[in-house]
Parts: sequence; structure tokens; C-alpha cells
Amino acid sequence: MVLGGAGSIGQAVTKEIFKRHPRKLHVVDISENNLVELVRDIRSSYGYIEGDFKTFALDIGSLEYDAFIHADGEYDYVLNLSALKHVRSEKDPYTLMRMIDVNIFNTDKTLRQSIEKGVKKYFCVSTDKAANPVNMMGASKRIMEMFLLRRSEQIKISTARFANVAFSDGSLLHSFNQRIQKQQPIVAPSDIKRYFVTPQESGELCLMSCIFGDNRDIFFPKLSDSLHLISFSDIAIKYLRQQGYEVFECENEEQARQRASEQVDGVWPCLFTLSDTTGEKDFEEFYTDNETLDMARFDNLGIIKNEAGYDSEKLEHFEQKIRGFKVEKCWSKADLVALFHDMIPDFGHKETGKYLDGKM
Repeated sequence: MVLGGAGSIGQAVTKEIFKRHPRKLHVVDISENNLVELVRDIRSSYGYIEGDFKTFALDIGSLEYDAFIHADGEYDYVLNLSALKHVRSEKDPYTLMRMIDVNIFNTDKTLRQSIEKGVKKYFCVSTDKAANPVNMMGASKRIMEMFLLRRSEQIKISTARFANVAFSDGSLLHSFNQRIQKQQPIVAPSDIKRYFVTPQESGELCLMSCIFGDNRDIFFPKLSDSLHLISFSDIAIKYLRQQGYEVFECENEEQARQRASEQVDGVWPCLFTLSDTTGEKDFEEFYTDNETLDMARFDNLGIIKNEAGYDSEKLEHFEQKIRGFKVEKCWSKADLVALFHDMIPDFGHKETGKYLDGKM
């Protein structure tokens, strides 16, 4: 079963599994439209298999999903790709609470259900932003990893931290395509560098971790700073040249919009700015100095090896505090940031008071 299987990574994972003719492949996602496109894509590229392939438009946190698992739930592997992944989702306390639900509590819930149903292995995707996190999204995934360790005594679990998936839904690179289609300027930060993998690479990485990972292993791609780390502005320039355009660098948003409306042949307006929004990290990393690595098993993949250690009192404190906020129907972002600091004492949260939704 693939949870969150209609997102960019979920679709890549689903297609990799489908190509290997499973006896049963069920895909769950909250997006009905993306599930429809996934099926169209698979039928158009790979056709059919003898196995039981079905999709279900369900919210993992819902009663309907619980009924679905109660009625069936018989799987060898459960792969959870669902997540709220945007740094911009921490701008208000209510979306932030949903991020906690999706990234942490829905994961723990589906883990408990997998244990009850006798699932052999549970895979859950993490993020490179969980290593030394500076934003709430990365920190939520780091806390999720703590919850995974608690359940790893009852079920075999592995995960993966990986780079941005190039042109995945909602990503900045995906927005480049949208801007071209809509005759709008391209905007990118000049001081933020990221690693990127292709959708197929993301699917293969998840499957490698799911199938070959030992209990509590975290897989990550071996990428070097010098070869693979690239700024968004450099990507924008390379992208536009591939599309046949030269870059015209604008000084402000107004000029960028004006230049886009003029539609000069062979030239595309761009606005490259320094980042000043909350939660942005200058660069990404896959592991910390305190984590134990196995860099020898695979040529292109590294593995973080984890012991079963976790602080049960911390996890219970986190659950109790979130439960209390929900009962009262009242919490602030400051409340949640303070709680995250309780869980991750060296959490380097960067609050600037500015968010991506306030910029072009």
C-alpha cells in the first residue's frame, strides 16, 4: 500500500512498484484529481498487471480510512509518502497544526494499524530538512523520526532523507513551467542552494530503503557540495536557456511584471533576490555529526544507522500538549515553536516575520 501515492514522490514510487508486477497494489491519496492522473499515466505507459491494482481517494486521518483498513489492511509493505512539505505552511498556527497531524500523528496512526495487521515492513519518507532543522516542516519530520524509533520495537521500519524532487508539484522548479505557460516573470532566491533528484530517482531511493533497509535505517543519496549543490537562480538561468530564452534581470517586482507583459522575443524577465523569509536554510544536509553512517554498502546511497533509543517521556509530553491545544481549540505559533524546542533543544528556528506568500 502506498499512502500519499498521488503526490510527485508517491506517483514515482507507485510506478516503480507497478513495473514489478505486484500481486496487490493499493494507492491512497486525498487528491482525487491526482489519483485520476496517476491511473491515466500508468495505463498509458505500462498498461495492466494481473495483480489487484486500485486507488482510493481517502484522507488518512479520517474515519473512512480507518474503516478501509479494518475491512482489509492486508499488506506486506506500507509506504507512507504523505506530507505537508512546504516551509510556507508554518505561516499560521492552524496550517501548522495540520502539518503536525499529517507529518507526525497520521504517521504514528498508520504505524499502529500496520502493527495490528501484521505488516512486514513500514517505510516513511523524511526530508533532508530534518538534519539540523531551521524550519517547522523539517523539525516536524525530525520529531516524526523519534516516533518511528518508538514503534521500531514492534515493526521493522526504514526511511529516507533526500533532496528536492525536481519539478515536483508545488515546487519552485514546477512553478517555472507555470510561469512560462502564463507569460509571467520567473522569481528565484540567489543565495539559497539545494540538492535535486529526479522523480524516478526519488521512487527508486524509497524502494531501496523499503526493501533493503535494516530496521531504523535512514537512506540518503550521496551528493557532493561541489558537484550537486546549486542555487535556485542558477537553475532558473539554465532552465530558461534550455527553453530558448536569455535572462533579463529585473530590479523589482513591478519591473518584472511589466517586462513580462511586453513579451520580448527570446528574452524572459527574472527577479533574483536575497532570501529574507522565515525558515529558509542556506544549504541542505542529509545527516548530522552525531549520526552513525554506513557509506560502504551502496555506491550511490548512504545509510544512517540508528539504535532503538528514544525518550518516551518526551514523546508522551508532546502528545499530551497537542491533545490539550486541540481540546481548548486554542494555540499560537509561539506555543508550537516552544513545544518543538522541548523536543529538539538545539532547534535553530529562524523567525523573520516574513513569509513566502508575501512575495511574488
